Amino acid sequence: MFQDLEMYGHEQVVFCSDPKSGLKAIIGIHDTTLGPALGGTRMWNYASDAEAITDVLRLSRGMTYKAAVAGLNLGGGKAVIIGDAKTQKSEALWRSYGRFVETLRGRYITAEDVNTSVADMEYIRMETRFVTGVAGSGGSGDPSPYTALGVYCGMKASAKAQYGNDSLAGKRVVVQGAGNVAKHLVGHLVQEGATVFVTDIFEDKARAVCAEYGATYITPDEVYGFDCDIFSPNALGAIINDDTISQLKCAVVAGGANNQLKDEKVHGEALKARNIIYAPDYVINAGGLINVCSEIENWGREQVKRKVEGIYDTLIKIYDTAKTHNILSVEASNKIAEERIAAVRHIHGSFMGVPNIRGGN
Repeated sequence: MFQDLEMYGHEQVVFCSDPKSGLKAIIGIHDTTLGPALGGTRMWNYASDAEAITDVLRLSRGMTYKAAVAGLNLGGGKAVIIGDAKTQKSEALWRSYGRFVETLRGRYITAEDVNTSVADMEYIRMETRFVTGVAGSGGSGDPSPYTALGVYCGMKASAKAQYGNDSLAGKRVVVQGAGNVAKHLVGHLVQEGATVFVTDIFEDKARAVCAEYGATYITPDEVYGFDCDIFSPNALGAIINDDTISQLKCAVVAGGANNQLKDEKVHGEALKARNIIYAPDYVINAGGLINVCSEIENWGREQVKRKVEGIYDTLIKIYDTAKTHNILSVEASNKIAEERIAAVRHIHGSFMGVPNIRGGN
């Protein structure tokens, strides 16, 4: 375990257990040099505890880089709750989890992620103020429309880098996943005139998105070998790997899923060897983080939208840097993040949290 923490550079990992509510959660705090660690909580029925730990370590590290490249004064954190989101959610579970988040005194701020919702965040809010993405006055609400907007803008930047033109009209785009982010993304793509194909492990969800926007359903088995211009992963990570890269028939990989490359170096090089442009996931999917950050920074909706649209320019810069120095796009984005963190580490160090203001509850 400690070898893994050292490899990824984590400050802290917290295990949370409440047998009465069924809570089994892991909170990963990667780096708080730039500020408190902000990142969503996902609920997933992991095959093993080891798989859950690996996921939280990779995801929380990605959040550090995401915040740094986006220019936000935040560190990276992430949490996973081990369980079946369809059957195990309850008020007691979320409130118990909220109490654990509260004990970290603001070193970790949570939000929505896979299989969690605004309603779930409301329960967490009953026990801690260190939660974002809530509804109502002062809350930023569902971050998925902003994540989708950022992916859409990043996809246009990727098209420009690959084709010399950022128009997506007439482009064949495969969208893997039919969750909230994918749904909003499909809307943007269809509106611009792209030909969109959608798949999901839950066929009914994918077909519903297709019916709403006029996209075409394809099966999960078809997705990697489907002939397209752009492949957009918007489900779980590690889907760009030894088994899938040889099947890809696209020129661009640009999607909202986290940790798309199973191994950054190995599979980044494999994509480059096939002349496939890769949009670093933590850059292109930063729109949701920018949105929830608005609750901390008190940004208005138009300011949030402008910052999300800035993902286009950020990716153009990354692609130019990668080309100039003959490095991978993910190496270029990592370099930007690491340089920003290193520049202020001697000033900030680790974020220590804030005093308890909940009256000793």
